[in-house]
Formats: sequence, structure tokens, C-alpha cells
Amino acid sequence: MLREEIARRIKQAMKSGDVVEKEVLRVALGDIQTAESRESGPIDPAASDAAALAVVRKLAKSITETLAQTSDAATRATLEAELTVLRSLMPATLSVDDLVAKLAAEREALVAAPNDGAATGLAMKALKAAGVDANGKDVTQAVKRLRTPGA
Repeated sequence: MLREEIARRIKQAMKSGDVVEKEVLRVALGDIQTAESRESGPIDPAASDAAALAVVRKLAKSITETLAQTSDAATRATLEAELTVLRSLMPATLSVDDLVAKLAAEREALVAAPNDGAATGLAMKALKAAGVDANGKDVTQAVKRLRTPGA
């Protein structure tokens, strides 16, 4: 489904003349097709969508890293536009406050964990079981808040 969404948006970008969106989506689609061709056997649509999302996340991370090392204003503007396009393809993630609320029921187990790393692992497992898509750094912050006495 994500692959079809990207193809549709490429056509829209071509019609509207949005070169940045068209090019970043073409790169994403190419990487998705490459990843799919490496898989063997029948492609499960849910697995295919998850793999496509992983490719989009990887591209977004790469652009974010490049953005951190770039000082040229024009290049930064292009990279930020590309990042905006890729983020629009990703599901919305919860804020740290929302994660704290979602993990409130798990607080006792998180506090009992031997360290923040183990607690974060428990939190990620609980969030994944609940079908919540969350940024790892945000989960770490939420866990630290929950493990802090008086929070």
C-alpha cells in the first residue's frame, strides 16, 4: 500500500512540477523495489508495507544525518524539503507525554527493571504489543520520567 501511495505521489509531483518531491519519492520507490527483489518467496502485503516503511525511515535517517553536517543554506533547504516529504509517508508517532500516559500501566514493571535500558526494552515490547509506533529516543525519555521518583 505504501508503495502504491509513493507511485501515486510521484505522478502528482510530476504534474505539479515539484522536482524535490518527485526525486526523493523516486529514490524511495527504487530502494523499496530493490529491497523487494532481494526477498524470496511470495510477498506478504503487510510485510511488504513494513519493509517499505523501513526503507523510508532509513532514507529519512540518512537525510537527517546529512542535514546535521551541512552548512550550505540551499542544500539545507533541499534536504529539509526531502525530509518533510519522507516524514509525510510515515505514521505519526506519539509525543513523550502521550507515551508516558500509554506506559502508566507498566510503571511498576519499568521501575522494577534493573536499569533504564532494560526498562526501555520492556516499554518498547509493551508499546509494540499495543500497536503503537514510537520513536526510540522518545520512549527512552518517557521511561526515564516514569522511573524518576515523584514523576
